[in-house]
Amino acid sequence: MRFPRLRRSASACLALAATSALLLSACGTGGTGAASASEASAEGTLPELPTDTVTEIVFESYNLSGQDMWGDTFQGLIDEFNAENPHIEVTGQGVDSTNSASSVSTNTASSVQQQVLAGNPPDVGQMPFDTMAFSAESLNAANLSAVVGTDELAEQFGGEYPYNARAKVLADIDGATYGIPYVFSTPVFWINETLLQEAGIDPTTMDISTWDSVAELAKQVTAHTGKPSLSNTCVMTGGNWCMQSMYLSNGARALSEDRSTIEFGSEAAVDTVDTFKQMYEDGILSNADVATQYEEFARGESIAFHVNTAALQATYMAGAESGGWTLNTSTLPQFGDQPSVPTNSGSALVMYAQDPAKQAAAWEFMKFMTTPEAYEAITTGIGYLPLRDTMTHEGGPLYEWTEANPLVKSNLEQLQYMEPWVAYPGDQYSEVDRIQYVAIEDSIFNGGDPATLLPETAARAQELIEE
Repeated sequence: MRFPRLRRSASACLALAATSALLLSACGTGGTGAASASEASAEGTLPELPTDTVTEIVFESYNLSGQDMWGDTFQGLIDEFNAENPHIEVTGQGVDSTNSASSVSTNTASSVQQQVLAGNPPDVGQMPFDTMAFSAESLNAANLSAVVGTDELAEQFGGEYPYNARAKVLADIDGATYGIPYVFSTPVFWINETLLQEAGIDPTTMDISTWDSVAELAKQVTAHTGKPSLSNTCVMTGGNWCMQSMYLSNGARALSEDRSTIEFGSEAAVDTVDTFKQMYEDGILSNADVATQYEEFARGESIAFHVNTAALQATYMAGAESGGWTLNTSTLPQFGDQPSVPTNSGSALVMYAQDPAKQAAAWEFMKFMTTPEAYEAITTGIGYLPLRDTMTHEGGPLYEWTEANPLVKSNLEQLQYMEPWVAYPGDQYSEVDRIQYVAIEDSIFNGGDPATLLPETAARAQELIEE
């Protein structure tokens, strides 16, 4: 398959990197939900799809929201599917991202919720991973283990280029599969080597293994430029997916493993936030919002080190080329001698269709959008990880592309030991993130005490998930 080369624009990433999360009001939607979903079976319940009539379905995706960076690739895949399957017609629709005060997750879940309440949900939705529990428990998402069947799921996740073992379970809730993991990346440590050289630092020999060593280098760059030289989108509103990586890398958790207890008020979590508070007080950490951080690094003017999604690779490569500076990547720095633990961003394909024929059509589309051919287009066009990562091994369809684009290798390396971006339980999951980030930003940038703010906020968050 060949798809148009993508246009890169600041507005595309501004929509993706929305800067805060709002409360998504709880509202009963009825239906099966996670607790009462049908028991899984090997065979599933899907009927054979008729080929003498056209079954129409709707695919809702935040990647189709007028964002040039992604829109061409994803619309190209839809067109390809429709051409190959004349008995199915998929219509793609975007998610309204015009509210700059809302996150992609909030906009996406709110949009689907409104359509569920109106009785006309999209047949397939591209749902961020932090909305998976809400989708399963409150939005009538199909339990694919029951509807599709475990045999069919095993076949889908296998094949010549099977899913990475850590990736294929990211949309599982309580042991059942509620979505097919679709696109994601890990938080990458982006580097402007030209700025480092101008500050007298040799990028080939510098030590960036720990946050302490990075901080010392950043002080040297800041002394040269007079501006903050490090930015980390994880500690800003909108960076909830990778803040969990920061916690895990320092021996903390946002949520207990059984998903029942908020844990971002622990001593280790406080220490994590305090690490970046000290960097801000030292004048090396930028306090710009997520969208501005993206723009600052892409311009190559003052930020030497930057943590953000690997999905921005094409944009940063274009910025480096036009600005005449050298771009590089690395895996995340460590907190002392503790190994770094990347988490994933991204989304899964979730089935909301209730009609059996539409469910069958939706499943055919979901399978197509996660084929090796689809991942080849998505990876080379955007920079998202191929969840069938063996495609990048020697002899695979993405091997030569990976060798020609070595910046992706940090992302691929982190895939092998990443931990999942966990979803807070209950309908108030978005409010949990909102109040957490008020505490984080107040601690780091506004003189607050994380040892007080984080435990107090965690206690309030615990009340929210128990409501």
